[in-house]
Amino acid sequence: MKVLFYTPQSDAAAWLRDLSRALPGAQLREWQPGDHAPADVAIVWRPPREMLAGRHDLRAIFNLGAGVDAILELEHDHPGTLPRNAQLVRLEDTGMAQQMVEYVTHAVLRYLRRFDEYDQLKAEQRWHVLDPHPRDTFTVGVLGLGVLGSHVAASLTSLGVPVRGFSRSARSIEGVATYAGQAHFDAFLDGVKVLVNLLPHTPDTHGVLNGRTLSKLARGAYVVNIARGAHLVESDLLDALEQGQIAAATLDVFVEEPLPPQHPFWKHPRITITPHISALTLREESVAQIAQKIGALMRGEPIGGIVDISRGY
Repeated sequence: MKVLFYTPQSDAAAWLRDLSRALPGAQLREWQPGDHAPADVAIVWRPPREMLAGRHDLRAIFNLGAGVDAILELEHDHPGTLPRNAQLVRLEDTGMAQQMVEYVTHAVLRYLRRFDEYDQLKAEQRWHVLDPHPRDTFTVGVLGLGVLGSHVAASLTSLGVPVRGFSRSARSIEGVATYAGQAHFDAFLDGVKVLVNLLPHTPDTHGVLNGRTLSKLARGAYVVNIARGAHLVESDLLDALEQGQIAAATLDVFVEEPLPPQHPFWKHPRITITPHISALTLREESVAQIAQKIGALMRGEPIGGIVDISRGY
């Protein structure tokens, strides 16, 4: 079995080392420009078009992450990039769900207990007690109830706040009020105090965190975006913050990454920024899952995480 590998990140050598150990019978090589030699499987993160285009021998393309929007964008901009007979496979959890639970829980508790405002009071050297938010109306809405979103929504119920979830198709999660389909989107948003975005990035969800969406939330709501920067219309968030419709935002993803030094988000006092770390890809867990799936694929067994190209996830 021939395995082709590519990542633009600096830890490529470590990935190759661990993959070689997990796939002892495979001929593993790192893709270089001009490499058109045969391969059965590709393991990639943000691959260039020329790596995939015309490779009719590939049986599967394994993406080193849960989001496959970068690969699908290549296919959208250059139809035919993805080999017709190759399955596109995303990572399933591999430790990301727990990291996202921790991130979102921290953000929700920070806003619920108003620690963000106490940070500002400290900067002003002001000793002042703030009235706590009423817990029974501090509704958290989770946009996207896939593997990660469902895990986050279920975990938030332990905080004792109302939790809602929205997805394209119906889901059932104990303790979570679920809404499905565009016809119920506004009902989901109505009264939400913290909106957490975990949607996949597709043409349908591009710019979903816009002025209209933000206007449907409770007055003085909070936004937590840990999905993709392209979900958020940045100027609409700034307008909503200025108008008081949004009280604050915690953002882990951005349209342009790294966030440019001149970007207004850096200096905004009500925007918290983290550098796309809400759920880091854990190499050991990811390698084990990919190796298991490659083995199953070669034996003709079904595997999970296959992407529906038409839906984008």
